[in-house]
Amino acid sequence: MDEVLFDAILFDMDGTVLNSIKAAERIWTAWALRHGIDVEAFLPTIHGVRAVETIRRLALPGIDPEAEAEAITLAEIEDVEGIEEIAGAAGFLAALPAERWAIVTSAPRTLALRRIAAAGLPVPPLLVGAEDVERGKPAPDCFQLAAERLGTTADRCLVVEDSPAGIAAAVSAGASVLVITATHHAAAGAAAVDAGHAAIRDYRDLAVDRLPDGSLSIRPAGESVLPSNASPVGFSYGLPASSARA
Repeated sequence: MDEVLFDAILFDMDGTVLNSIKAAERIWTAWALRHGIDVEAFLPTIHGVRAVETIRRLALPGIDPEAEAEAITLAEIEDVEGIEEIAGAAGFLAALPAERWAIVTSAPRTLALRRIAAAGLPVPPLLVGAEDVERGKPAPDCFQLAAERLGTTADRCLVVEDSPAGIAAAVSAGASVLVITATHHAAAGAAAVDAGHAAIRDYRDLAVDRLPDGSLSIRPAGESVLPSNASPVGFSYGLPASSARA
């Protein structure tokens, strides 16, 4: 497959560079039980979208979605037990030029930074959080904003995601998509295959090369040339280090 060049890489956070499912589901399970909600049916709906939108969709009588979302965020900031990086994420992020990547998350900024620290990941040079946009995923606004702040446009970016809402947001923004399946194996893998996106389990299978012209080439680890039948990664992406537009 021919190499495709990107100005920047935009990473979702939960389920993409770190695994916070245990902590998130502890908090949301307790909340759901307090409100008489079927936990098993409810939990799959919380991933990839802002807390306020998750609550608002339920249309619970007498509930203030903004206040409830703020309370959940505070609880999540306190509970980071079990949060860990997606395998290989820390090293992969550290190898990228600081001006060429961002975290784009549905979590509020304070919670995002707390989880990033808990997972031992590098602090992102740019973080777009829940409070930075009026419309959360699956709207494209967050990826468009991140690209703009990096001096480019979303159609010149690679988005790394794990959830259907995030994938839909990336596609709507015009970005290319790489799906991480480490935490949502079946859902993420099926969504990627159905939509024709590249998918990979974690970052141990990826390598970054710095080319003589300053570009970065992202390829399967251990492969100097991508074979035509490469699996599970069906791509070879290059990241130009000096082509972002002012």
